[in-house]
Amino acid sequence: MALFLRRGMEETESFTRKKKEKRKESLMRTLMRHPKELMTVVGLTMGGTLAFYTYTTYMQKYLVNTVGMSITDSTSISAATLFLFMLLQPVVGALSDKIGRRPILIAFGVLGTLCTVPILTTLHTIQTWWGAFFLIMAALIIVSGYTSINAVVKAELFPTEIRALGVGLPYALTVSIFGGTAEYIALWFKSVGLETGYYWYVTACIACSLLVYVFMKDTRKHSRIETD
Repeated sequence: MALFLRRGMEETESFTRKKKEKRKESLMRTLMRHPKELMTVVGLTMGGTLAFYTYTTYMQKYLVNTVGMSITDSTSISAATLFLFMLLQPVVGALSDKIGRRPILIAFGVLGTLCTVPILTTLHTIQTWWGAFFLIMAALIIVSGYTSINAVVKAELFPTEIRALGVGLPYALTVSIFGGTAEYIALWFKSVGLETGYYWYVTACIACSLLVYVFMKDTRKHSRIETD
């Protein structure tokens, strides 16, 4: 489906114009001229991707192994919350078009930093389907402040000629390091009897990302997409 849609899309005017220009230096050399933007992508992604993986891919195992729910209940809770989470994305994205990207990211950073430990700690003691559903849904509403706009925020940081590489390379590395290891780190903390340590690890990563959100410019107002 993605390939079909992409094949039918027209290239943007800025990309078509840049494609006609002769490249004066390699892509990697051009990319290295944007270290601040590269580090911003890493900082933007770190807390958000870890929170996303925690409340999506790891959550089903958490409900079974830690909360003590059945596989059937944990699967149905995950399916229901992920469906609603999907519907939230365009809503929060549209809100960012109205008030800016930065306020949405800061809201995620603040709420994620303050609420991760309480949500996961309370979820540990929950025994009802609806109780777990509402707690996970609350967490995913917070995470939507990152997931709904992170792609466009990163794209707005880079000029046309290196946009794909500038976003893709640091994003892929950060997701691999923080998102890809989320489940392993969570299970390691559990295996050594310090499961709450993982809650604080997620909180610390979101707090680091919050610092990036606070000090970055609002890309909606300073978009490289609009200026190219």
